[in-house]
Amino acid sequence: MPELPEVETVRRGLADIIVGHRITNVSHDWPKGFPNDATQVATFLVGATIASIERRAKVLIINLNTNYSLVIHLKMTGQLVFRGKHGQKFGAGHPSDSLVGDLPDKSTRVIFTLDHGTLFFNDQRKFGWVKLLPTPEVSHIDFMQKVGPEPLEPGFTYKVFKERLFKRSKSAIKPVLLDQTIIAGMGNIYTDESLFAAKIHPSTRVMDIPELKLKALYKELLAVLLLSIEKGGSSDRNYVNAEGKKGSYLTFAQVYKRKGLPCPRCGTPIERIVVAGRGTHICPYCQVM
Repeated sequence: MPELPEVETVRRGLADIIVGHRITNVSHDWPKGFPNDATQVATFLVGATIASIERRAKVLIINLNTNYSLVIHLKMTGQLVFRGKHGQKFGAGHPSDSLVGDLPDKSTRVIFTLDHGTLFFNDQRKFGWVKLLPTPEVSHIDFMQKVGPEPLEPGFTYKVFKERLFKRSKSAIKPVLLDQTIIAGMGNIYTDESLFAAKIHPSTRVMDIPELKLKALYKELLAVLLLSIEKGGSSDRNYVNAEGKKGSYLTFAQVYKRKGLPCPRCGTPIERIVVAGRGTHICPYCQVM
């Protein structure tokens, strides 16, 4: 599943290409991937203009001028691929041949015909979905009600960060950071990188982390996310940027997938351990319990 930087990369790429354009037709071949009422589709989607594109945690929201929105979850193998009438191309999502090959193909689930090209929603494993909802209802769906605050929003202060973590004060810090109800959008890669940068062992209980290290973790978490967005997400994940290029973040990773290589701070070989059932990369010298 994508992490926040990958989905934000998709959002920015789509916003540059399809906002302001009109949807002239929609077709689909997988009802579970497009579980929408045909009358609502004909009334509020076909003929609508794309007004804006947002991201909430790991979900994309395409807002329409009809006061309806498309809520899209790419899941494991989803793609959004655009083919323009004048040869423009881009792909975002799972890096299969569908990003650059002829479309539609056997993975295509939904086809949005636009006034300047076609947007394809492809999904090999059929776990992703595209839901059409009245825009005011989007914030009330179960996922949106449960997910935690966005770490890159201005209101996400250190005070908020600490309060969220201490909702699970007796738990190890890594699974708390991965809990989408605590903070939105964090995943394995960026959690490992943030904890390394702050010199915190991922098994340390939240309540046992000194204040100075908590402040360092807050700062490093934001820095890691911003750097990854700048680099187009992680090339190790199944996501590429809006031009169909792999993200370059992992070339800057300090510990993730660097088992056996020297720690960039102290030279100790990086180790891979398991924390809360997740593969975890640490420096055993810099991140002592």
